[in-house]
Amino acid sequence: MFDDRTDAGERLAAALERRDLAVDVVLGIPRGALPVARPVADALEADLDVVVARKMGAPQNPEVALGAVASDGSVWENDDLIDRLNVSEGYLEEIRAEEAENAREKADRYRETAGLPDLRGKRVLIVDDGVATGATATACLRQVQETDADWITLAVPVASPRAVNDLEREADEVIALETPADFRAVGQYYRTFDQVSDEEALEYLARES
Repeated sequence: MFDDRTDAGERLAAALERRDLAVDVVLGIPRGALPVARPVADALEADLDVVVARKMGAPQNPEVALGAVASDGSVWENDDLIDRLNVSEGYLEEIRAEEAENAREKADRYRETAGLPDLRGKRVLIVDDGVATGATATACLRQVQETDADWITLAVPVASPRAVNDLEREADEVIALETPADFRAVGQYYRTFDQVSDEEALEYLARES
């Protein structure tokens, strides 16, 4: 159990320091990942930036992730779930376009320049506050894979064991402090799990290491 996202970030940072990882850039997934990513970037003496993706919600139940789309249009879809729910291609095209635009708008709020920073040859660590389905993390990983980064790893305080297994196919490594067998939701493992506003998230980005 983590007190809050800052506590989770400090504990994740300590674990990563013990691994003696060399990291050039830490990318937080806004908004909730920024309080976690800031202490990680500080501890690893790495630049902090963001990578953005939006979940594509199911019809009548937007909390169920059919997949996710990143700000550059990179997309991951849960084909099994889409087939099981009999989701139409028309709906998928509509939600894909809508959430891609939302992701681009969010990225623009967090970064002065379009697109990701130059990651060619860099060692990149993507950080989130936790992973449930892995949809958003997968879309973010696929976006970074297009940058010719040298090494791409995902690190989170807590994750579903099933999601970790799936994400290991997308990253060089997946690091999770906790992978509880009874995982139900990320917020279950935080004493305080309030929403992070855009203003708060931007403060973490602006803060000097």
